[in-house]
Amino acid sequence: MHDPVHRLPSLLEAVLSVGTDLELRATLQHIVDAAAELTEARYAALDMTDPGRDGLRGIRTAQRPEPPEPPERPEPLEPLEPLELVVPIHVDDEVFGDLRLAGKRDGPFTDEDEQLVRVLATQAGIAIGNARLYETARQRERWIEGAAAVTTALLSGESAADALMTVAERARRLAEASAGVILQPTEDGGMEIVTASTLDDPGDIVGTMIEPGSPVLEQLLGGEPVFIDDSATDPRMTTHVRHRFGPNMMLPLRAGGRLLGTLALPRRRGGRPYTAVERLLATQFASQAALALVHAEAQHSRERLAVYEDRDRIARDLHDLVVQRLFATGMMLESTQRRSAGTGDTDKDVHAMLGRAVDELQSTIQEVRTAIFALQQPPADAPTTFRGKVLREAAGAAAVLGFQPSTRFTGAVENRLAEPVAGRLLTALRRALAAASRRAGVSRVEITVDVTAPLPDGRPGVRLTVFDDGGAGTTVTWQSPL
Repeated sequence: MHDPVHRLPSLLEAVLSVGTDLELRATLQHIVDAAAELTEARYAALDMTDPGRDGLRGIRTAQRPEPPEPPERPEPLEPLEPLELVVPIHVDDEVFGDLRLAGKRDGPFTDEDEQLVRVLATQAGIAIGNARLYETARQRERWIEGAAAVTTALLSGESAADALMTVAERARRLAEASAGVILQPTEDGGMEIVTASTLDDPGDIVGTMIEPGSPVLEQLLGGEPVFIDDSATDPRMTTHVRHRFGPNMMLPLRAGGRLLGTLALPRRRGGRPYTAVERLLATQFASQAALALVHAEAQHSRERLAVYEDRDRIARDLHDLVVQRLFATGMMLESTQRRSAGTGDTDKDVHAMLGRAVDELQSTIQEVRTAIFALQQPPADAPTTFRGKVLREAAGAAAVLGFQPSTRFTGAVENRLAEPVAGRLLTALRRALAAASRRAGVSRVEITVDVTAPLPDGRPGVRLTVFDDGGAGTTVTWQSPL
């Protein structure tokens, strides 16, 4: 009969060690290692009853030893002590798995060994339960943070294609999947992969079709999630890329009764299966992502509507401006005609008045060209041309001035103006507009960019002129070599 008292410190140390880590895999490894050390077993393993629940197939310490030959006892008077010790571990009244020990260094396992391992198994069940709770909480936190990040990114003004890639990329990372794939319904009743985020080159994944009549389509088009143990062998999978993947989740992107598409998260062949918690969290993520996609689409629609409304305003302003200037120019020409015929004004006077009329017509043409260019800018896109950047500065000043500054361009500004000079000109324009907005009584601001004006030394240059009618009128001039 063995005395277990001298082994109590070792048992206490083993019991304490199994609860030192909250990560599940590390906890299971502590349990296996502690059991092996406590019983002096060369081999220890923890075989799980349901490996798919936690995504872990089993924990080992070393290779299983060859079983020793039993001692020769022609007529044993009592049963032989076991060469392998198996103790179940219970977690919340369920059998989590079996702790297996073999190859004890000094002979077969004893009743004392079994008692010590059962005590360890009881503590192990508590530690595993705590680790499960911690792992679930961590997973839930990661998925919630991921959904929030996707929502923020989608509402920041991304294009539709970028929005889908954001969802696919973030989901792939959260699920530790080999790929994140977005499928959308086709006109013929199938589904097509339109976006793919993969660890490797997506290759021919994008454009892959699930043809109408595929067994999996009925569930996908109905907005139901589909969980697959092995994409390569599942008969419901019919695409030519299925052989690359193993466990898979296909989750509907559905919001407000509208199916936007399907989010698929396949893992590599032989990858660990998705757990029930991962399936639940990924399904919730897909629902949140679909809602964010709908909100982003609505936001883009509102932005486009605002651009169209602004274009209507520009068109109205253009109409009023053109009509007023052409009417005034017409009146000037009629007056010149009458004065020339009735009062005998000199040719010099007539020439001067006609010159002013021509100048007004040229100015009107410039205003029309500028307005048309503004109308041609893509909605919701930041201006990339120099003209667009100048107009953006003018539009920003309009919010402070209360009216839209007049903008004119002379010469091929896009072709002749280099980037460094263009940047300095925009800085000068910004300062001039800020100064004009601070002056009292300003009701008109005129911006002129002329790339045909030579410098005083004769070199080709660009000249920026900003005029405002505040007080006696202020003109700011900036120029630079081209």
